[in-house]
Amino acid sequence: MNKEELISYFPQSHIMLDEPLNKYTFTKTGGPADILAFPKTQKETQDLVLYCRNHGVPWLVLGNASNLIVRDGGIRGLVIMLLEMNDITVEKNVVFAQAGARLVDSSQAALAASLTGMEFACGIPGSVGGAVYMNAGAYGGEIKDIFTSCDVLLPDGRIKSYSNEDMAFGYRHSFIQVQSGVILNAKFTLKTGQKDFIKERMDELTELRQSKQPLEYPSCGSVFKRPAGHYTGKLIQDAGLQGLKWGGAQISEKHAGFIVNIDHATATDYVELIAHIQAVIKKKFGVVLETEVRIIGESLRRKSDA
Repeated sequence: MNKEELISYFPQSHIMLDEPLNKYTFTKTGGPADILAFPKTQKETQDLVLYCRNHGVPWLVLGNASNLIVRDGGIRGLVIMLLEMNDITVEKNVVFAQAGARLVDSSQAALAASLTGMEFACGIPGSVGGAVYMNAGAYGGEIKDIFTSCDVLLPDGRIKSYSNEDMAFGYRHSFIQVQSGVILNAKFTLKTGQKDFIKERMDELTELRQSKQPLEYPSCGSVFKRPAGHYTGKLIQDAGLQGLKWGGAQISEKHAGFIVNIDHATATDYVELIAHIQAVIKKKFGVVLETEVRIIGESLRRKSDA
């Protein structure tokens, strides 16, 4: 792959070569992307994907890299981050947001318009695209409860609209995870409410989140999906794992469902600690913990492997 050639095809685009992804992930870990692009429009995103398709270049799209671990070897090919596609508009009772917009900012836009139904999202750190992709939720609410439609860039370069029914939402799941498309934007339909009551609920949830989650450290958010009939944090506590350090990573002493970066952790520290937790919980309780966090990229090759 000729990196410079790709840049020459997109002279107006914000493109970086061999860019460390630890600058962008919420864990502050991760190796370099061969090419990192920040498109500003749907058309630019579509053109980048079509270029990769026509030239055999591997590619993937990230939102804001919140619920994500990029391995220390980084990512080959093109990584597209949608951080600059972040417009949010409100019309009547509908919030329209581009995929790179922060979910927190979308909930604030709903508040400003006196719209209720999005309060649960006020503390979720992910992007709108990522939240729709995984049907993000908190405190009794999920994206599927307010989602109306989204535009998706398909692997062949076409753009298609999907309704709530099309998305086949489940627990931390949407059809896009199977279909491998790129969410470009989303519409959320809310109800008119009283701004004071909406703000009071958002303040309450923010305080609850701050008191229970280790926001003072870099982390990837909730690491595991909640297994049926159990609470992940309690399983980890009961196994005597809370506070365990693994390299620079640690199972949070504040909330056992989080792994925090306390001392220049690597992605390998995270991945190995996750595997250790899964093995211990399976052995002690017979419960299989599935990751909620996405783990992508290549492992760092040792000199003996080169």
